[in-house]
Amino acid sequence: MAVKEKPQGLDKPIVGKIIKYGARLHVPVYRMTNGRIGSKWRIGAGWKKPVPTLLLDHVGRKSGNRFTTPLLYLEDGPRLVIVASQGGLPKNPQWFHNLVANPDTLVDLPGERRRPVRARVADPGERAALWPRLVDLYADFESYQAWTEREIPVVVLDPR
Repeated sequence: MAVKEKPQGLDKPIVGKIIKYGARLHVPVYRMTNGRIGSKWRIGAGWKKPVPTLLLDHVGRKSGNRFTTPLLYLEDGPRLVIVASQGGLPKNPQWFHNLVANPDTLVDLPGERRRPVRARVADPGERAALWPRLVDLYADFESYQAWTEREIPVVVLDPR
């Protein structure tokens, strides 16, 4: 797949706010419908396949407040894999820093009870093996990586 051209204005503060508030709207709909609505991304004509979405709980490393963020994920045996892409923005998302500080958490998957997991950043070898599968799952990850100077973290959620 060819990398898409970086949209103008991607680095403006409003983009991060749009992502943040869009996620806040996504969470209650997902939970009210037990994932029937909101558990798939990019459904419909023109898309290869829908991408599964989970809800990730995390605790603020500074505030101690609980937050929930919808994220695309890849199943890898009993593990789940998520990507701290934030649409190719220059900084890692807050949920990533929160997970590094507080790795024991819960995820919601459609039609399933909340699943306890322990988060860890994939080591370089794991990332190299997982990245092509993640791009196959959601091709825009490749564009996001091209748009930012940071290496986008891949996070493994191990069952606990």
